[in-house]
Amino acid sequence: MGQGSSGLHRLTHEIAKFGAVGAFGMVVNFAVSNALWHLTSLQAVRANVIATVVAIACNYIGFRYFTYRDRDKTDRTREMVLFLTFSAIGLVIENGILYAAIYGFGWDSAIERNVFKFLGIGIATLFRFWSYRTWVFRALPVAEPKAGPPAGTEPVAADEPVPAPAPPVRPRQRV
Repeated sequence: MGQGSSGLHRLTHEIAKFGAVGAFGMVVNFAVSNALWHLTSLQAVRANVIATVVAIACNYIGFRYFTYRDRDKTDRTREMVLFLTFSAIGLVIENGILYAAIYGFGWDSAIERNVFKFLGIGIATLFRFWSYRTWVFRALPVAEPKAGPPAGTEPVAADEPVPAPAPPVRPRQRV
């Protein structure tokens, strides 16, 4: 496999793992929002914000310990601040679309709420995928392979003396 196809394979694998965690988060998000919509008197968008926050908490655990478990873990405070910041932007995207549908267009039936919730999650997911992999869960630098001895040289045993390098040859000068 060439370098390009290896990179594509890693990206495909990352997208699949991100999607698995995201699918679980989406199930949590829909379950909580629909429960709150049907069992409480909370306004639709407020209930949806609560559901999104619950899903974000579940997703962080999945992303950190499954999708991006091999990524840099040296600064968890930075990671958490960025994760919460980008998650909040995703929350605004998702709930902004739901808000516009309900309060801008009057689309407030259970089916319409879920359709626009799904649309909002989809758009917010694209943003989250890009921001999480770029800023939050940074890839560790790839270690350069150590250079072996120059081609055509024999390795020296530990008990053998290492020969001194030959002095540079200087051209003769004419007088």
